[in-house]
Amino acid sequence: MTANEAITIGDVEVRPGQRRVVELPIADLYTGTSLSMPVHVICGRRAGPVLFVSAAIHGDELNGVEIVRRLLKRKALKSLRGSLLAVPVVNVHGFLLQSRYLPDRRDLNRSFPGSAKGSVAARMANVLVRQVVSKADYGLDLHTGAINRANLPQIRADLDDERTRELATAFGVPVVVDAEARDGSLRACAQELGLPTLTYEAGEALRFDEVCIGAGLRGIVRVMRKIGMLPDVKTPSRVRPVVANATSWVRAPASGIVSRDVDLGSRVVAGQRLATIGDPLGDHEDPVIAPFDGIVIGRNSLPLAHEGDALFNVAGFDSVARAEDRLEEFAAEYGS
Repeated sequence: MTANEAITIGDVEVRPGQRRVVELPIADLYTGTSLSMPVHVICGRRAGPVLFVSAAIHGDELNGVEIVRRLLKRKALKSLRGSLLAVPVVNVHGFLLQSRYLPDRRDLNRSFPGSAKGSVAARMANVLVRQVVSKADYGLDLHTGAINRANLPQIRADLDDERTRELATAFGVPVVVDAEARDGSLRACAQELGLPTLTYEAGEALRFDEVCIGAGLRGIVRVMRKIGMLPDVKTPSRVRPVVANATSWVRAPASGIVSRDVDLGSRVVAGQRLATIGDPLGDHEDPVIAPFDGIVIGRNSLPLAHEGDALFNVAGFDSVARAEDRLEEFAAEYGS
């Protein structure tokens, strides 16, 4: 057995066999109240990779916070190889305000790698990169849709990288979107540092969704088994993901009241009516039409829309029937 090495986060050294919570200082509130970004560090006794798991980069995306909380309670972590760096709330300011953004109205996930002398967002990003991301070998970043916008459980990743593709497959959700990381995002920054990194998208902001939480928790554990941090098991997930070859948001053709005909996970065909938008008096209705055959992987849940609002995110596949089968496997495994 090869012994693990100690890992230092901030000014705290965590030795093999130890668990510590490290509080990384970030910008204080203007009341003088001190704030810190909590990092739960588990250093296994045996050597292995270092994995970071981050949540609430957008402060109102709560599913990931609960996923990390449940992950840290798993008894299997007693046999951990390597080290786990879990950050349940990255955007502490936004989390306190139940807001996607920071007090300076910046999007933290467009601010990486950040700067020690920049804006609040840049400084927070810089702390996370220097103290956590740069010390890891792999990364998992947990997200949800925005307020009133729900996402089907899905992985977003750069599948040109073979190691990343293997992790995306191992995670075990039905849909994988082969997507280039956006400039300034944590995933883009981690990839530039050479870390295979997945973004898990599931549910909507300010809401817990048990299916999304359960799928995310199991997915992380599967990835940890895949990279050798946890003992492997002989009963892998029944869910075999399919890769989306295209995604497109269908936007409202007019302003009005939205009556939806399809739900998340619905199979649709080109030309199918997804919804109708009518004026408040009921004198006129405009159809919202699917642009191609696919699966609905994102949906705006508000019953009101302005012209141009994003209403449905449709993903296309080489075989939509196969994608539908994978969704049925997922529903059977999670009872959804």
